[in-house]
Amino acid sequence: MSAASTLQSNEGVSKFAGTLIELLDRVEYRRVSVEDQFDPVYRLRYEAYRREESVPINSQQVVRDEFDELPNSHCFGVYMDGELVSSLRFHYLTPAYRNSPSHSVFPDILDPMLDSGVTILDPGRFTADYEASLAYPALPFLTLRVGVMAIQHFGVKYCLSSVRPEHGAFYRRIFRSVAMSEPRYYHGLTFPMVLYVCDLLSDWDNFLRRYPFFRSTAEERHRLFGKTGRAHLTLVKPTVREAQLEAETV
Repeated sequence: MSAASTLQSNEGVSKFAGTLIELLDRVEYRRVSVEDQFDPVYRLRYEAYRREESVPINSQQVVRDEFDELPNSHCFGVYMDGELVSSLRFHYLTPAYRNSPSHSVFPDILDPMLDSGVTILDPGRFTADYEASLAYPALPFLTLRVGVMAIQHFGVKYCLSSVRPEHGAFYRRIFRSVAMSEPRYYHGLTFPMVLYVCDLLSDWDNFLRRYPFFRSTAEERHRLFGKTGRAHLTLVKPTVREAQLEAETV
């Protein structure tokens, strides 16, 4: 998360945003097909968690769980120059359909929100290739852009971050997330997680002014999150430059 340390002034934000936009010219996103049990994204998860010995060894060398099979699950790989560098999964929660990893751990916190009629995005399984994380300190932003686009596409009220306590400062600073729980242990992991919640759409324009690399066009969002069944998708290029032009003409 060291890239966030550059965001200390308007000049720093501008320079950092420019760097991210240039990096996005080399990035592509791919939606994962749940039918392919050996998709490279599942192997990337395994490698990332095994580095910290937070999951047991398995002969298939993949990390998949029951939440990958849910109808509200969306999983993506992030590619840099054609190489898989990171991945992110999220679940879209509604009052009528509440299944997700965070809900299974924090139902006492999330059920009252859902009972009020709001919708929620639950991102997770954020994993990265070790060498890529060293080469690209801004990789978290390139990856979390998937979640930010999903917030806009689905129009959710709240976005969750179930993260390690030591990572909370990043989410408080960038997304102005608020801690909603004490540390609790998560499915199959050896470290505890804290539930953070943010409401980005309530301050959407200011958020995009601070971090313009999170902009996207409706076309990009539709290609990533539209109704595609469970078919494997081709690589999708970011549209941040086109989205900036659209914003300037409004």
